[in-house]
Amino acid sequence: MRLIRILLALIVTTIGVLWSLQGLGLVQGSFMTGQREWLYIGLITMLVGLLGLRWASRSRG
Repeated sequence: MRLIRILLALIVTTIGVLWSLQGLGLVQGSFMTGQREWLYIGLITMLVGLLGLRWASRSRG
């Protein structure tokens, strides 16, 4: 179960990084490219993923 939580947290973190990069215009090919709000949404998503990763790595089971 712990492995599943860690994998989900990593996926959320990765999505947050991708959205942030799209918001900055560094990743092309999406309606999110160059849209500043996606930078902020991505940063928040990345933070949630990192907090989830920290929680998952400390929890038992």
